[in-house]
Amino acid sequence: MALFKKRTAGKPGEWYYCLEHKTVEEGPECPSKNRFGPYTTREEASHAMETARERNLEWETDPRWHDAGGKKDENPE
Repeated sequence: MALFKKRTAGKPGEWYYCLEHKTVEEGPECPSKNRFGPYTTREEASHAMETARERNLEWETDPRWHDAGGKKDENPE
């Protein structure tokens, strides 16, 4: 039995952002390696790249992931 079931069609109302075509799609039309999602609305999917930039910036500036010893902070607040 497979751990993850491969879905070829999305559910109605699931929105994705295709990285290859730079478009919003309802249901996964392109391969998963080329998309972000699912999002609950078309509007959310249209802002996928902005959301990714914001999350990357948060990660890059999070001191718990960039301590002097090279290890994750063992006492997160």
